[in-house]
Amino acid sequence: MFGKRRKIIGSGESVYIFEPSRDAADDFLGMTNASIEFHSPWVFPATDGRRFRGYLDRLESGGAYGFFIGRRTDDALIGAINVNDIVMGGMRSGSLGYYVGVDFARRGYMTEGLGLVLDHAFSALNLNRVESNIQPANQASIALVKRLGFRKEGFAPEFMQIDGKWRDHERWAILSREWVQRRRVGRKRQSVIA
Repeated sequence: MFGKRRKIIGSGESVYIFEPSRDAADDFLGMTNASIEFHSPWVFPATDGRRFRGYLDRLESGGAYGFFIGRRTDDALIGAINVNDIVMGGMRSGSLGYYVGVDFARRGYMTEGLGLVLDHAFSALNLNRVESNIQPANQASIALVKRLGFRKEGFAPEFMQIDGKWRDHERWAILSREWVQRRRVGRKRQSVIA
């Protein structure tokens, strides 16, 4: 069952990441529609076919990469992660956007999925820096990036307009070398425990 007709990009113990496609529309829209209240006021993902097609078109036009998270045990689509605003050249950076379905929250799936996306961003996409801009009251998201080794870089008033309102954000980031070192230390710990 693992990966049912999906273009898998990376795989972990509990989840895998795969390329968004039209074939995943029903699964994606089921997850986002079941999670509307849970996602508000942090994020407003596509909840209908027209907006889902717009999301895929945005990814295909370049400048952003999207990843869906699948659960290995049953292939449930449990969330999405986007690396947006990619700038190459001397910057080689991108910014994250992510969300998990309400039925899959607080189980470690997003931590593992985002780790897989960071592996891909720093290797295959050759980015040097990834940032996450988070509304200060979104404590779950702040805890997520802290777990993954991001550092707080500052505060940006009225950084982004979400749901018609300009929202303040904290700015968090991690560099490629920091991520590689963190993964290396994690693997050493696992081999000692085993």
